Amino acid sequence: MSGQSLVTFVGVVHPWMCDIMGHMNVRHYAAMFDDASFQLLGHIAGIDGHADTSRGWADVRSEVEYRHETKAGALLTIHSRVIKAGRSSVTFEQVMSSSLDGVVHAVNKTVSVRFDLVGRVAVAIDADIRTRAEALQGEAAANENSAG
Repeated sequence: MSGQSLVTFVGVVHPWMCDIMGHMNVRHYAAMFDDASFQLLGHIAGIDGHADTSRGWADVRSEVEYRHETKAGALLTIHSRVIKAGRSSVTFEQVMSSSLDGVVHAVNKTVSVRFDLVGRVAVAIDADIRTRAEALQGEAAANENSAG
């Protein structure tokens, strides 16, 4: 990940989060990535965006790649970065890794749409929100956008 990432989650895997095979169950990966996305989208929306209760975010796509077994006692950190800011959506990547040795456990890629909670429709991202999203865009993502 580039230097433009933001720490959005730090936690531990408790034994009750593990399945019968001794690994963290997928439902808990989802919860950790969801908590991390609230942090990221909060930083993108900013204080004014948080105060506007008529607008929110709606995830329309989420894909997880599981890379390493995650067992009870694992200390985890999630770093998030914006890949792309579209007209009404933000695509971001979240990397869950060991807090101690940096081993990547899982990677989540999500597309979230700016959403009018009253009209129940996607809306264009405001200029100030776009600026904050682009500030969290990694160098690799910026190069990817300029190439296409």
